[in-house]
Amino acid sequence: MRRQYDSMVGANTVTGNAVADGAVVRIRGTQKGIAMSVDCNPRFVHADPRRGCALAVAEAARNVACAGAIPLGVTNCLNFGNPHNPEVYWQFANAILGMKDACEAFGIPVTGGNVSFYNQSPDGPVFPTPTIGLVGYVADVAKTCTIGFKAAGDAIIMIGAPSDDLGSSQYLVSCRHVMHSPAPSLDLAAERRLQEFLHEAIGAGLLHSAHDVSDGGLLITLIESALAKGLGFEVSSLPNQRRDAFWFGEAGGRVIVSVAQDQQAALSALATKHSLPTTLLGLVTNTAAVVDGEPLGELPYLRERYDTALEKILGEA
Repeated sequence: MRRQYDSMVGANTVTGNAVADGAVVRIRGTQKGIAMSVDCNPRFVHADPRRGCALAVAEAARNVACAGAIPLGVTNCLNFGNPHNPEVYWQFANAILGMKDACEAFGIPVTGGNVSFYNQSPDGPVFPTPTIGLVGYVADVAKTCTIGFKAAGDAIIMIGAPSDDLGSSQYLVSCRHVMHSPAPSLDLAAERRLQEFLHEAIGAGLLHSAHDVSDGGLLITLIESALAKGLGFEVSSLPNQRRDAFWFGEAGGRVIVSVAQDQQAALSALATKHSLPTTLLGLVTNTAAVVDGEPLGELPYLRERYDTALEKILGEA
């Protein structure tokens, strides 16, 4: 995208070339800012429209919270097939209920949006795609957070409960060719506590990075945090978890953070205050990525695989 568009247009983008889950823009003439994110996973909504749309709101809220913002409000772009089709109308109605569930749980309004129907071809309607745009408030743009690991030796910690849930994951679709499965689990109360924890932790300067677990699962989250600044990681799964679900499940309510080792106790105490579990996954390293003792490769190799995957697929099509 940066090859096509000036991400610094207007000169008020706070994160610059750093990558953050929510884009942060300074309010001109102040230290205040607005964080923004746009999210939806049509696989989730197709599996369960109500939970899937609530998951979209939750992911957008996690993203702005990972940047250091307090979620403020939602707009939307609701994309569905022909509403005269009872199934499509059922999807639409339940997606609206899911948006309501999440917004009420987070205490934020829906300020507006639009609906686009009749998105279909002779093969049938598109997957239901209620796209959520969410904005949040940043009191001080000097206290924001990005996804990239910052220093070798930092502890890598998952905030939120580990899950064996592989429902509607990219792993199931792409690697196991399971096209239909339940939407992943969602705990809206825990999601709100996670938002509050992130705002407090980032404001206190505890976190060196924060990146939410979403499309692709935990392992993709780690790789994205590594590639952002060119630092590697060495991590391990939990012995009582399915390894594929642990690394590739896409259940909500989880964020990967990195923190200086001497700040781990303070971070754990803050997570306990918000009734959130923590899991020490491993450490930030200088170059390679190592998972459960198995090397995935050096960072240049992973970057090439990550950056060129789509063009290679399109080239083979």
